[in-house]
Amino acid sequence: MGLISRSSLRRLLRRPRCLLPDISGRYVTSAPSFQNALDIFKGEWWSQFPQQFSYLHAGQIRVFEDPRVEWALSEFGDVSGRTVLELGPLEGAHSYMLESAGFRSILSIEANPRAYLKCLIVKEIVQLTKTRFLCGDFLEYLRDCPPSVDAVFASGVLYHMINPAELIALLSKITRRLFLWTHYYDPGIISRHRKLASKFRPGHLGEYAGFQHQLFRFDYRSSSQLARFCGGSQPYAQWMLRDEIIACLKHFGFGEIRTSFEEPDHPNGPAFALVAQG
Repeated sequence: MGLISRSSLRRLLRRPRCLLPDISGRYVTSAPSFQNALDIFKGEWWSQFPQQFSYLHAGQIRVFEDPRVEWALSEFGDVSGRTVLELGPLEGAHSYMLESAGFRSILSIEANPRAYLKCLIVKEIVQLTKTRFLCGDFLEYLRDCPPSVDAVFASGVLYHMINPAELIALLSKITRRLFLWTHYYDPGIISRHRKLASKFRPGHLGEYAGFQHQLFRFDYRSSSQLARFCGGSQPYAQWMLRDEIIACLKHFGFGEIRTSFEEPDHPNGPAFALVAQG
């Protein structure tokens, strides 16, 4: 390597010295613990851990003991040795319930990178061994003709879709058992809640694969900037009417549908759960 010229040396000496970044506070200095891992996302957790982990501080909602999932599992019967696809695991609480129920394998897809990383933390804490978390868009996964599964759990995702009928149609190609919990649009109920109603635009006609239905655009607005935001990947989503959700399921081959957990007065909009089988 040749010698540096005097002119080049003078230019280097005139440059301000580069300081090493301050790394204080960027490392954990206490003994290793599960709480240290949870505190990476301190203030962002939704889920309260199961009783055996009551010493841990995360969220306040008992999602690891969700009665909606317990109901769906009772409707499905024995799931030992079966496979399940989970859409939008958020923090892995339902994944824990599905693994505890006896599913042979759980494939769980999460598009929110922060939620995905939280799922990995939960997986380590509760020692999930049959669950695989993937980071990405489950619609793109479903569009790529994936293998069939024995069941799909889709809690809290349909009302975050821009084209919810497409999601139902894609799921009908890979499973005959579906658990769904979702909000839906009801003009009479939503009109009574000014703040919620202000986020909607007038309905319009939608169509997918021969199924015509109404869609109601819901704008996330500033809520999408919050650290704990767990909505869709676009600035808005489109909600369906309750009866048209059921009609859509039947259109795409889910002939037997049972509903439960009717919550017309849910603070975030009317909601219900269903198990669809075909």
